[in-house]
Amino acid sequence: MFIQTEQTPNPATLKFLPGRAVMEQGTADFRSAEVARRSPLAERLFAVDGVEGVFLGADFITVTKTAERDWQVLKPVILGSIMEHFTSGASAVTSDDTDAASDAAGDDEVVTQIKELLDTRVRPAVAQDGGDIVFRRYEDGVVYLRMQGSCSGCPSSAATLKIGIENMLKHFIPEIREVRPVE
Repeated sequence: MFIQTEQTPNPATLKFLPGRAVMEQGTADFRSAEVARRSPLAERLFAVDGVEGVFLGADFITVTKTAERDWQVLKPVILGSIMEHFTSGASAVTSDDTDAASDAAGDDEVVTQIKELLDTRVRPAVAQDGGDIVFRRYEDGVVYLRMQGSCSGCPSSAATLKIGIENMLKHFIPEIREVRPVE
């Protein structure tokens, strides 16, 4: 098994590409070992000293490290853990409680437009960098988005939200005044 790695805009994260599907649908974001219990893969990665976040996408795994650890030391151990997981035959997650965008039933026209723009123009681009941006809610002209994977904690995430996503959404949907991140 050959696992490729790619740097992301966030220096604390690396994107690992195992060359096979990781998640069948949606994404899964684990920000601590305690919440990783539903993912054998995330649990295995959190067992590596220095791992502080794991994000699972369709065909990639993004790992966030602590500031004290160096990628030169962590990368080989993480690669080994990923390889062990996939050769074991275990699934990446044991339940389907993914962080996919909420069900569209009952959404008003503005929310439907926001979700469509995020799904077609934003999410594919941020997935290339090892992250995801998920719609949470829309209230009084303000769009609330959750940043995951390499986007969470990335030095350029505020600029991505304000300059990129906010301007694009305002262009297509005049009712939008602002975009804000949420946890």
